[in-house]
Formats: sequence, C-alpha cells, structure tokens
Amino acid sequence: MTGQAGNETILVVEDDEMVSRFVVGRLQELGYAVIVAANGAEALAQLEKAAQVDLLFTDMVLPGGMNGRQLVEQARKLRPMLKVLFTSGYTEDAIVHQGRLDPGVVLLSKPYRKQDLARKIRAVLDAGSG
Repeated sequence: MTGQAGNETILVVEDDEMVSRFVVGRLQELGYAVIVAANGAEALAQLEKAAQVDLLFTDMVLPGGMNGRQLVEQARKLRPMLKVLFTSGYTEDAIVHQGRLDPGVVLLSKPYRKQDLARKIRAVLDAGSG
C-alpha cells in the first residue's frame, strides 16, 4: 500500500453511474469510507445526516439544477471546513477562467487514472483547512 491511502469519509457526487462505480471502488480499495450521491440535492441530504464527511468530491456538471460550485456553497453552510475536490471533463467550466482556476479551487480533470485520483484526494485531505 502506498502513502495515498486513508480512513476518512468521502462524499462522491457523480451522476454518471459508470464513473461513480469506478471512483467508489478505487476509494474503498484505498481504505476510505464512501457516501454516494447523484446530484446536489442528494449530496446535501447526505451531508445533513452523515456523522462525518471529510471531503466532498463533486463533478462540476450535475443534473437537477445545481452545479458543483453551487453545491459547495450550500455544503459549506452545513460544514464550513469541508474540503472539496472538483472533477470535470470540461475545461470551460465556471471555475476555469483564462486557463486558470479560481483561487482555492482544486480540480481533477476527466479522464483521470486511478493513481491521479488517489494522489489528488490525499493531497486535498492533507492540505490546510477548507
């Protein structure tokens, strides 16, 4: 096992079932507890009832009228110190401007490999608060 494993709880918000299964399987292999939601409303409901969530891993483009950025704004009202990792297959998102990410935003671009997922998740969890 590498230094990329953990025992934290990760809320995965991904509407593509195949991608969700890949992410959940990989995170569980690494020792993380995983909670799954397919859209922003489900994710917020999970945040309200879960005892612990250390990281929100969310797609930027979600069904149901709430994108990843809006989800994070609402999630941080419930858990102000929640760590966040965005993922997206689109570079022209609400978080990328002139090729640069908004301050404080961490993005894992799709498609990504298992190693990239493990490394980025661990880096965000190990980073300072928020």
